[in-house]
Amino acid sequence: MIDKELIISSTEDHVDIALLEDKNLVELSREDKKGGYGVGDIYMGVVRKTMSGLNACFVSIGHERDAFLHYLDLGHNFNSYTRLLETMQRNRVGFSFAVMKKLTTIPKGGQITDVLKPGQQVLVQVIKEAISTKGPRVSTDISLTGRHVVLLPFESKISISQKIRSKEERDRLKTIASQVLPRNFGLIIRTAAMDKDLEEISADISDLVTRWNLILRKMQSAKPGELIIGEENRAMTIIRDLLNDSFTNIEVDDKKVYAEVKEYIKHIAPEKEKIVKLYSGSSTTSLFDHLDVTRQIKGMFGKIVPFKRKSYMVIEHTEALHVIDINSGPRVKNASSQEDIALEVNCNAVDIIARQLRLRDMGGIVVIDFIDLHKQENRNELLKLMRDAMRKDRAKHNILPLTKFGLMQITRQRVRPVTTMKHNEVCPICRGTGEISPSILLDEQIGIQLEQLLEDSKLHYVKIKTNPYVVAYLNKGLFSIRMKMMLKYKSYIKLIADESMGYIDARFYDKNDCMLTSESLDEYEIDIENQNDGSEETDK
Repeated sequence: MIDKELIISSTEDHVDIALLEDKNLVELSREDKKGGYGVGDIYMGVVRKTMSGLNACFVSIGHERDAFLHYLDLGHNFNSYTRLLETMQRNRVGFSFAVMKKLTTIPKGGQITDVLKPGQQVLVQVIKEAISTKGPRVSTDISLTGRHVVLLPFESKISISQKIRSKEERDRLKTIASQVLPRNFGLIIRTAAMDKDLEEISADISDLVTRWNLILRKMQSAKPGELIIGEENRAMTIIRDLLNDSFTNIEVDDKKVYAEVKEYIKHIAPEKEKIVKLYSGSSTTSLFDHLDVTRQIKGMFGKIVPFKRKSYMVIEHTEALHVIDINSGPRVKNASSQEDIALEVNCNAVDIIARQLRLRDMGGIVVIDFIDLHKQENRNELLKLMRDAMRKDRAKHNILPLTKFGLMQITRQRVRPVTTMKHNEVCPICRGTGEISPSILLDEQIGIQLEQLLEDSKLHYVKIKTNPYVVAYLNKGLFSIRMKMMLKYKSYIKLIADESMGYIDARFYDKNDCMLTSESLDEYEIDIENQNDGSEETDK
């Protein structure tokens, strides 16, 4: 069984979430703390304009670009949703969704102009995030996803995941769902519901019904463009969808996020609460650095990705598709034939390709240029390996056989922009100019900055954050440069290593981790003077 770990690192602006399988990074996402327009979010939208040629309309939901709503995304229960919105906005007292009568369905081949007009309000759910120059794509066919089931208002059917193959298990789950499902709701039973009992499935349905009732209440006073209810954040979504016995560790470096994750795990899987841990390592080493995630990010997000025996792949992204070119690199010439070398390199690339698709979340069309294989049995073997490697991918995908030119085409569901991470670094010494200050004066320059900051101040504790090599240099020896600075400036100096900083960079902080500048120290001195003035008056 594959060991899975979820690593969550929080900063002021965003939360980075890494999923590891057997210590290998397979998924990485960054969630902005300021919020965005994520898949699953539900908004009160207003139609801006209809496009009969596209059979679609543009809906304002507060995003800088209008959301796109196609007729096929209205759902066959659109008339019922329209009536529901009108009813809730009239603030009807004693309204019960369970007794509301469904209206007739809209025809599959209808026109958008027949059911929507500019200025009309609609309840919409984001089904694809904004990508490049395109706004979000939305639907009026609302669904609420839980750990074991997906709740579908106005539906009447109970569907079961195709991955649950046992007829006995399918019948058992359908019987359980039919016993607890309220009227006017349909249900999709997810793969995670397999072997779950009545109590667990019932609790999941109850949570989703409560969430739906909250949506109904908010619909009464919601304004156009307002968020009705947001989907769970990315970390919680991964936990909800993937948490099972193979999860061995969930580690977080922020106390607030740690409390949220622990509470969520306690609610959905109490037996797994003990695997949630708060990172308590060195303050000078980040969680990603400690678990070797940073190194994997640097190695996996470049244009050129190396793999076994000096082979490598080149990855290019365009607006319409992604291209992956496989190269053998320098090869040993003792192989029996060129065909054997090509097959070996191609097979070695398969797992890396599948991992890259998940890691970068590449969606749309992916074209892979494998090294040419001439034997049909080898081409069939490569196709089988690729399909096996992609089984762990949760995104919907389709893999086509190799063409006569050795190209494999993969279509993969795209619901959010491709993940990109900065992997190249500006020269930390010259900052791209090609010239640097004399390195022999490095400690003197830090001393000058320190003296300027501490001159006439009352501080006796300073943190200096700089490059790890500089930290090692300043700490070198029994009577180190750091010790000499402490004696000279009569302040305790703590050195903190930061790999992202250049060799001639240094930042100064007080004991409360506030960055020190000449302006901040001026304010610090004024505060001290004011406190002293007050104390003198009190003494008098």
